[in-house]
Amino acid sequence: MTRGGLHKGLRGFWWLTLGFLYLPLIVVMLFSFNASNSAASFTGVSLRWYRRLLGNDAILSALGNSLLLAVVSSLLALMIGTLIGYGMYRHRHRKLGWLIVLIYLPIVLPDIVFGISEMTFFVKINELTGLLSPGLGTMIIAHVTFQIPFVALIVYSRFVGLDPTLFEAAKDLYATPRQRVQFFMLPTLKPALISGFLLSFTLSLDDFVISFFTAGPESATLPIYIWSAIRKGVTPEINAIATLMMAVVALAAIVSLALARRRSAS
Repeated sequence: MTRGGLHKGLRGFWWLTLGFLYLPLIVVMLFSFNASNSAASFTGVSLRWYRRLLGNDAILSALGNSLLLAVVSSLLALMIGTLIGYGMYRHRHRKLGWLIVLIYLPIVLPDIVFGISEMTFFVKINELTGLLSPGLGTMIIAHVTFQIPFVALIVYSRFVGLDPTLFEAAKDLYATPRQRVQFFMLPTLKPALISGFLLSFTLSLDDFVISFFTAGPESATLPIYIWSAIRKGVTPEINAIATLMMAVVALAAIVSLALARRRSAS
């Protein structure tokens, strides 16, 4: 095969891969504007299903739970993950292989195993103390635990990319620890912190498995609501919910990518 033929073959494989990944999403978006209640034929363009979303109290409640869960867990994960990332950088010359394993474990652990273990832990604590009954509180704790590693690794990678002499220069200029944090570390880490928050927010908003095992009867999120609804059949209303979720996640991903490129260019 010639070099030109190889390039054409790779280009074709690239477009086939993109089609395999995104054509199903495009179909979902298209049928969310379907005028009829049909998952087989497109009869016209209509916003009726989006209007119905605004009048569905169950969906609005699930949306509120999803946003509250994503924002609170992302903020907590951002604070804890930033401290862990800085600690990993400060003590990077020590033998911390066991700590790296603990950081990566929630990332590589299957969601269903993680969710079942969290559920078992919360149930046991509730039996012994009466605390941590299933609900938004347990969901926030569970989400924070799998978001922290992502934030810690992003912050750590940002610190590693810095010139170590910058920290010594700040000390030589008689900056206090508080001034070093306020005027040097936070501005320097700003792109990484925003990226970590957006990534955590996206992971939380999309999560189903861990949320399912740690949720209570009054704390259903959008993914849980969608799962319950599709058991009766996929409707254009579900397609509309999925389209809105894809739009939010895509926006967060675009912002995170833009910040990452800005960080690498600086």
